[in-house]
Amino acid sequence: MPNVCFFTGRWTQFGAMRSHSMRQTKRTFKVNLFKKKVLLPDWSTIVIKVSSKAHKKLKGMYL
Repeated sequence: MPNVCFFTGRWTQFGAMRSHSMRQTKRTFKVNLFKKKVLLPDWSTIVIKVSSKAHKKLKGMYL
């Protein structure tokens, strides 16, 4: 399973680190993901990956 948020679809972004002399090297910006159990209407549970930004917005509704 890839590192993608279940609700927002956020995933690893790519960019560049810049030194003082403006030389650049590649780097990654990883999403702050964690696993969360969600209760479904038929009383079963599933484990999904959620970003912390989505968790803050959906805390009272789904999670």
